[in-house]
Amino acid sequence: MVSSYGGTQMDIDIRRLTPDLVADYVRFFDVTPHATNIDDHKCYCVWWCNDDYAGRDFDRDFGSREKRRNLAIQYVKGGHIQGYLAYGDDEVVGWCNANTKADCLTCFCWRRFMSAVPTEELTQGIKVKSIFCFAIAPKMRRKGLAKRLLECVCQDAAQDSFDYVEAYPMKAFIDEAEDYMGPIELYIESGFTVVYETEQRLVMRKRLRAFL
Repeated sequence: MVSSYGGTQMDIDIRRLTPDLVADYVRFFDVTPHATNIDDHKCYCVWWCNDDYAGRDFDRDFGSREKRRNLAIQYVKGGHIQGYLAYGDDEVVGWCNANTKADCLTCFCWRRFMSAVPTEELTQGIKVKSIFCFAIAPKMRRKGLAKRLLECVCQDAAQDSFDYVEAYPMKAFIDEAEDYMGPIELYIESGFTVVYETEQRLVMRKRLRAFL
């Protein structure tokens, strides 16, 4: 993918997050402004993962940026945070958190915000990849990078034998900090349809047979 900004061209390389990319991952969050523009709010995406928040394997204190950063390093190395990094000119310019839905139902944010989302596929043998977050560097916003990341998630999920990719956009825009799961239009343009509604969110799915 080649994107342009400021009159220049940038080659985009999408890579699945692996433990050897942990330094790139945390640096992206180090240098990318948080949506609130408050540095202490940097999340490092630790609240959306396949770890059990109520477990006691290691410290899960999210109380400061430094603690979240250190936990993110452990999570990436352990495969708990999964997703895709977008590179431009050898630096990370975008991130998409995409993980197996069934493995993430005990993470902090699912327990707190997503209890109304149906999980009937757990008893039906349906395999779902969930999209939890997009983070895009300011210079790359509104240039189609989130769509490119979404396409990569869907393509790889199909190859990995997932039945659906699922997303949870807000019904109405509140502010940038609340819109981290991406806008409804992004998913409609990529072939997703609404399958359920909660009080604040839509549950949107894309069937992956078209990729097989």
